[in-house]
Amino acid sequence: MGAEALPVVHCDDWLAVIDKPAGLMVHDSALARGETDFAADRLRSQFGRPIFLVHRLDRATSGCLLLAFDRDTASALGKMLMSREAGTAAFEKHYWAVCRGWPEERFTVDHPLDGGPGKPVKKPAVTEFERLATCELDTPSAGFPTSRYALLRARPTTGRFRQIRRHLKHASHHLVGDTSHGDGRHNRAFRMLGIHRMLLHARRLAFVHPVTGAPVDVVAPPDVEFARALALFGERGHHDG
Repeated sequence: MGAEALPVVHCDDWLAVIDKPAGLMVHDSALARGETDFAADRLRSQFGRPIFLVHRLDRATSGCLLLAFDRDTASALGKMLMSREAGTAAFEKHYWAVCRGWPEERFTVDHPLDGGPGKPVKKPAVTEFERLATCELDTPSAGFPTSRYALLRARPTTGRFRQIRRHLKHASHHLVGDTSHGDGRHNRAFRMLGIHRMLLHARRLAFVHPVTGAPVDVVAPPDVEFARALALFGERGHHDG
């Protein structure tokens, strides 16, 4: 294909975790709109073997993407994800998100969501949020002389379509850069700062390896534009988890 290799943050004989760049679709779907460049195709070529995606990330989201190299490992990881939704397995998924406003230090959004286009049935959806840092910019907003933003750690305990994005909208703390569920005024303010991407990053995956039993705990570094957003929060914008 000639496409550049995707960064690998963990790889062994059974599975790998990739740092997916923002703007790259994971696989072909009804949302592809004629695109031909997909992470799944790149990864098959990159590893030279079949791959099985364990979960997915939105096109505009960057960060940790988990895949397996055989069906049995993929199945075991999938069962771990499902048991995590039932609250019985230690499978941690942490995201970094930048939202409008200053929410409380810890809050949970428990709000059922449908499955996206063509999937109208709503299912339970829960996301836990923790406020890591705040900043205030000299950009007027909604009658105020400044605009307030927060850096959040998000822990979704379910895996619904665009769950974090839609839950932040539900909480009136819209994700910055989200053109579907966000707030256009704040998106434009960040574009003026040279930040043109959606500010959602799959920062960390932690789980027990289904074959070796060893702990796997990996993080994906933010890209240049996300790091530019983190810099707005000063030293408080540097977190490991």
